[in-house]
Amino acid sequence: MSRFTDEMYATARVSQRGLVTGEPDAPLRQTWAEIHDIARRMAGGLAAAGIGPGDAVGVLAGMPVDIAPACQAAWMRGASLTMLHQPTPRTDLEVWAHDTETVLGMIEARAVILGAPFEIAEPLLRERGITVVTLDSMRTGDPIDPMPTGEDDIALQQLTSGSTGSPKAVRITHGNFFVNAYAMFDRVKFQLDDDVMISWLPLFHDMGMVGFLSVPMQFGAEVVCVTPLDFLARPILWAELISKYRGTVTAAPNFAYSLLARRLRNADEGSLDLSSVRYMWNGAEPVDADTMEALAAAGQRFGLNPAALTPVYGMAETTLAVSIPDPGLGQILDVVDADLLEALGKAVPVRDSEHHHGGVRRLPTLGYLVDNLEGRVVDAERQPLPARSVGVIELRGPAVTSGYVTVEGFRPAQDAEGWLDTGDVGYFTEEGYIVVCGRIKDVIIMAGRNIYPTDIERAALRVKGVRPGNAVAVRLDAGQKRESFAVVVESNDHQDPAEVHRIEHDIVHAVFTEVGVRPRSVTVLGPGALPKTSSGKLRRSATATSVS
Repeated sequence: MSRFTDEMYATARVSQRGLVTGEPDAPLRQTWAEIHDIARRMAGGLAAAGIGPGDAVGVLAGMPVDIAPACQAAWMRGASLTMLHQPTPRTDLEVWAHDTETVLGMIEARAVILGAPFEIAEPLLRERGITVVTLDSMRTGDPIDPMPTGEDDIALQQLTSGSTGSPKAVRITHGNFFVNAYAMFDRVKFQLDDDVMISWLPLFHDMGMVGFLSVPMQFGAEVVCVTPLDFLARPILWAELISKYRGTVTAAPNFAYSLLARRLRNADEGSLDLSSVRYMWNGAEPVDADTMEALAAAGQRFGLNPAALTPVYGMAETTLAVSIPDPGLGQILDVVDADLLEALGKAVPVRDSEHHHGGVRRLPTLGYLVDNLEGRVVDAERQPLPARSVGVIELRGPAVTSGYVTVEGFRPAQDAEGWLDTGDVGYFTEEGYIVVCGRIKDVIIMAGRNIYPTDIERAALRVKGVRPGNAVAVRLDAGQKRESFAVVVESNDHQDPAEVHRIEHDIVHAVFTEVGVRPRSVTVLGPGALPKTSSGKLRRSATATSVS
């Protein structure tokens, strides 16, 4: 039997905690029991549509109030779900429909569960022969009991952050879910009676779907969920919800903390109370130490505890969590010799940076591995490396996926010994903290030095006029020249020639100061111009194609 769903249904019988949706305009709180009752009717609707054990369904809906019971309904039927890439106002719907058809064929979907605000997609899906089951029709189903499911049954096929035209999905089982959920809750010492989770994260991304929906639904945690559009329209809403609901645990990518810091600096004195927060996870994209320090400074007058600001490491391939610090430690930086890091791949600590003769790197540590997960760093021949040696990070454990479903079929993710190659480059400290330097495919090699795009991007993002989170450093193929790189940023001043010239000049200076080399080119684009994945991550490879 599935411990994941068994606990979820048991939670519904006893928990008085629940899910708050609809903020800021029409807040609605539903207990997990009420959501389970809705899910039982929705499961009846799925049964009427012929959805049963082993079937795969796609979900195209944007509202947490709908997604929570719909996911539970799919699991009650023994089905797996895939949160589909969501079209935006800028999306070419014909292209989106073609890409979605590719994904649905890849996962062998029996149907698409469709809800607000994407009803406009129904004709596009139906004309391609795709079965559509609307959330409205599911709500009118006859309530039914859950079907039995097993630990090895597929619960989620999580689309990875990449090209929608050549997709792949991480297969996550019920057993994977259960192990990772306890690893996270045990590490953060979650208190069901006291902790309140706050999230605006997209539910088609693993941090939102797993961390702030399925896990609280399994355990019976109190969680407040709004949509990414709500947050982007008013970033201060995030802080307002923490203040209103006494939020204790929240998470976001680095760019969001940069936005929040700016809004807090301009907020009225006494307008917010952030003293309840004990965990603000920073993950899903590279963590910038300066951003976290700026947030700590901006949040101080609202009672924000700097020790709550916590860099973490996760990925869909481990269901979600890889490493999390213990509570109350805050951001722990590893200050290392920049030259030795780049030239020798050795993270040699610098004890006195003020009197150090060379450059230094301030690298955020990302906690230590969660329970039931092993990790190692290996060289090019996959030989394990000692602490503070930079190499490829590999992981192993019961929360690690068996592999990917692709358009060419299933592809294993583990080697014969169970190790997953993360594609991330980094190292372990002597204490077991993990540091991620970047993606192996993105490392720029110049004059024998390994230069990490994240260092370049952090420098560019400090330049006035560059939009938070919207700077990309891309490796340019060497050809007949030595390898180099370009920097591409977004700015609201992209149509002002004088400002563009100033930004370009300042970026060259900032990057040279940071890493000691100049970019071959700097390009300033308007908002929304940089290629991004469906979950909002910048796509370096697509950017490189456009500038090379």
